[in-house]
Amino acid sequence: MGSMKVFLMTAATAAALWAQGTDFRLVRFAGDLPLTTDIQSPRDGTGRLFAVMQRGEIRVISGGVTRPFLNISSRTRANSECGLLGLAFPPDFGRKQYFYVNYTDPNCRTSIVARYRVPPGGEAANPDSEEVILRQAQPFANHNGGQIRFGPDGYLYISFGDGGSGGDPQNNGQSLATLLGKILRIDVESGSPPYQVPPDNPFVGRQGARGEIWAYGLRNPWRFSFDKATGDLWIGDVGQNRAEEVNFQPSWSRGGENYGWRRWEGLRCFEAGCSGAGVVAPVLEYTREQDDVSVTGGFVYRGTRWPALIGTYLYADYNSGRIWGIRVDSNGNISNRLLLASGRNISTFGEDEDGELFLADHGAGVIYRIESGSSAPIFSPNPVSNAASFDAGLTPGSLASVFAIGITNGPGVVEAPSLPLPESMAGVRVTVDGIDAPLLHVVNLNGREQINFQTPWEISGQTSVRVTVSKDNQTSSAVEVPVFEKQPGVFTSNGVDAIVVHVVNPALVSAERPLVAGQAAYFYMTGLGSVSNRPRTGAASPGNPAAETRESVSATIGGIPTPVTFAGLAPALAGVYQVGITVPPGTGSGRQDLIVTVGGVSSRVVSVLIQ
Repeated sequence: MGSMKVFLMTAATAAALWAQGTDFRLVRFAGDLPLTTDIQSPRDGTGRLFAVMQRGEIRVISGGVTRPFLNISSRTRANSECGLLGLAFPPDFGRKQYFYVNYTDPNCRTSIVARYRVPPGGEAANPDSEEVILRQAQPFANHNGGQIRFGPDGYLYISFGDGGSGGDPQNNGQSLATLLGKILRIDVESGSPPYQVPPDNPFVGRQGARGEIWAYGLRNPWRFSFDKATGDLWIGDVGQNRAEEVNFQPSWSRGGENYGWRRWEGLRCFEAGCSGAGVVAPVLEYTREQDDVSVTGGFVYRGTRWPALIGTYLYADYNSGRIWGIRVDSNGNISNRLLLASGRNISTFGEDEDGELFLADHGAGVIYRIESGSSAPIFSPNPVSNAASFDAGLTPGSLASVFAIGITNGPGVVEAPSLPLPESMAGVRVTVDGIDAPLLHVVNLNGREQINFQTPWEISGQTSVRVTVSKDNQTSSAVEVPVFEKQPGVFTSNGVDAIVVHVVNPALVSAERPLVAGQAAYFYMTGLGSVSNRPRTGAASPGNPAAETRESVSATIGGIPTPVTFAGLAPALAGVYQVGITVPPGTGSGRQDLIVTVGGVSSRVVSVLIQ
């Protein structure tokens, strides 16, 4: 790919267009699973799902057939909010062959987290292999929480409600001396029984506080989940009389969030004259109209079958059966949309190892697979842009970016192995007015999907084109994109600092090695227009003779005209221009503005470091 290191430019893209993929539906997946409270995947490559039933049984679902896996009905009893409530498989379950459950005792006065084992070569767990990890007394028979999940960090997270009754009479939600009304984070995999408290938990060492606590101020966090792409934590917390709430913890959090209960219920005071100091508000609340009375937290969809859902957090109301989707844009703005009024008693969602989602109808004992729209990719808003500036539009011959949903199978970067650039990569194709565009990267970083491609030279002279994206022969609808003969953009490392290379002893300009007056350097651009000795689309740009721009290119650094020693296609690359300069005397020190102009059209202002 030549001597230049390729820098990926990932723009902050907005949420997917809600108007696309509106065909949300539930498809029956398995039945005869009464009072299902949890659906889990062991993520062991087998494709199995495990249905947890409140009465104390777990069944395996595989190939449309269910079979017994664990029966501890003698240790628990299904009654209102009591029974077998949660299941968690540790990382590498296929080798370890043990798992964890969360249940209440038959009198619903104690919550128990325990480990069970599968005998060597066995298909079902041994009910006599129980190792109790943690017991928590429950003062009342409701608000037991019950979810357990392993986080991206390998620790076990556990949810407990506030102990029950109404209005949290013992104020457990705000007390750091109890595990009730909390999400816990413990280490059950280090080999030190029954568990260890991670030393970086937020309340370790605080007098009077339980070190197991990760987050507090929760009433009944019945279902929570981690976004498998970002690691963000989403919590559905059941309300008192007025509002249900969805809480959020970003992946970079160090824990310790106070979600407010019992001081707050949703977005309003629950206690008279309460203070909001230190309280993390829910990202969303909904009030008790239309038979909505109990939130069931779900998952962020990270499957591949339904692009319209990717990045959407699904949740539901147990009583009304209404299902909603939340999307968060790059600026943190929340959009919420009703997806389906299902009429089901939705007790839980589940996620298989591919990121596809399921839900359970508690009373009917049926698990449904969630489907939405077609499997073709869909565009994000402002989907096609200059790869350097991210201004909307295309320039013939230049590198461009397209942002869409449903173009990758998971996180990572696929890069073209060599030149000429391929027209298909990882099952992805981009067409520009029916011409296959050469591809440089197919990217999924932090759940955002992007393709970098070279705009075909052949569209020169047109004012607009229609662009489509295909994944595995499923093609998106077309989007119309403007075409500009010149649209200069300077590649940056972070949207601000230009990627500039010293000519002598080549290395990137940095704080440790800034530019100095009289020094030669070069940087990379897009959109400088037509060139001499033009290569064919997708091929490496020539070096001797080089493909120079047909119009003169000028530059300024800190407002001072800067000699341009070369402007043209970067040799041995495709779709990228190179501009050589000499730093003029008198240029100020520090971060200085760099602007490039071609044919009267100027680039966005970027920065370069000068000594």
